[in-house]
Amino acid sequence: MAEYTQNNNDNVEYFHSDGTKKKNKKEKKKNSKSGLAVGALALLAVFLLLNSMIVTKQNQFKLVRQFGRVDRVVTAPGLSFKIPFVESVDTVPKELLIYDLPASDVITSDKKTMIVDSYVLWHVIDPLKFAQTLSCSVSNAEGRIDAIVYNAAKNTISNMKQDEVIRSRDGKMTITVAEVENDVVGNDLNLSQEEEVIEITSLTEEIMGQINHVEEQYGIEIVAVEVKKLDLPDDNKQAVYTRMISERGNIAAQYTAEGKSEAKKIENTTDKEVSIMLSDAKAKAEATIAEGEAEYMRILSDAYSDPEKTDFYSFVRALDALKESMVGDNKTVILSDDSPIAQIFNGRY
Repeated sequence: MAEYTQNNNDNVEYFHSDGTKKKNKKEKKKNSKSGLAVGALALLAVFLLLNSMIVTKQNQFKLVRQFGRVDRVVTAPGLSFKIPFVESVDTVPKELLIYDLPASDVITSDKKTMIVDSYVLWHVIDPLKFAQTLSCSVSNAEGRIDAIVYNAAKNTISNMKQDEVIRSRDGKMTITVAEVENDVVGNDLNLSQEEEVIEITSLTEEIMGQINHVEEQYGIEIVAVEVKKLDLPDDNKQAVYTRMISERGNIAAQYTAEGKSEAKKIENTTDKEVSIMLSDAKAKAEATIAEGEAEYMRILSDAYSDPEKTDFYSFVRALDALKESMVGDNKTVILSDDSPIAQIFNGRY
C-alpha cells in the first residue's frame, strides 16, 4: 500500500510500497515545461539550420543577398550556407531556355510585306549582371530578347528583296551547271546539265550578325535564332502567287526560245558539216572512178598491143555479145556469114 506523510509546508509526499518517492503535481508540471522548452529549442535549431542551407542544383545559379545587395554568387552545384535572416537567396536558371517570339510583319527592300515567325535559344552567362539589369526575371529577359531579335530581323529583311529572303531561308541555293564541249568546227555544244546545291549565308545567320552587345548589357547569350515560318499576308498572298506564276512563265518562255535558237544553230552546223562531208566523199569517189577507168584503159591498151592477146579478147568479147543476145526460151541465133561472131566460129577471124 502507498503511504504518505505531511511535512512542515503542508506538502503531501507519497511513497510507493517499496519505499520510493512519488512525484507530486508541481514536479510533474515543472518537468513538462522543461520538455517543452527543449523541444522548442530543437525546433528552432532545425529551423535555423534549414534557413541557413543553400541547395544549388545543376541547372541553377544562386545569388546570395545581404540586406538587398548581392554579396556572392554560387555557381557550383551542391550544398552551401548563409546567415539566417540576414542573407537572402535568389535563383537564376542556368539551363538553355527557349523563347517563342510572336509572328511579326516586316517589309523587304522592294516594298513587299512578309510574316516572320521565329524562336530564340538563350541562356544566362553572367548571373550578377542579369540580376542587376533584369532583376533576375526571365520574363524581363524575354521582353528584351523580343525587341532585339525583332529589330535585327527587320533591319536584315529590309535590306533584302523578297526573292532573296525566300532563297536564303535554308542557307542553300540550287543552281544548274552545264557541261560544255567544243565540236569539230569549234562551236560550243551543250552536252548535259545537272543541278548543284551551294551554301549561302542563311537568313538566321544574317539576323545573328545584327545582334550585338547582348552579353555586355544583360549578361545573357543568344545562342541561336531560328525562323519557323516565313509567309505572306493573307490579303496579298494570291496576288503574289499570280505574279510569281507569270514571272515563272516568262522565264520558261525565255528558256524555250533560247533552247530553240541553240537547236537551230546546232541543226545548221550539222547540215553544213554533212554537206561538207558529202562533197568530200563525192570528190574522192570521182577521183577513185577516174583512177579505175584510167587503169582499165591501160589494161585494154596493153591487151590490144599484142596480136595474140587481141585475138583472145576479140573471141571473149564475141562470146559475151552472143551470151547477151540469147535471151528468153529461144536459144537459136541466126548469123550472117560476114558477122564477126560467125567468122570466129568458122575460124576465119
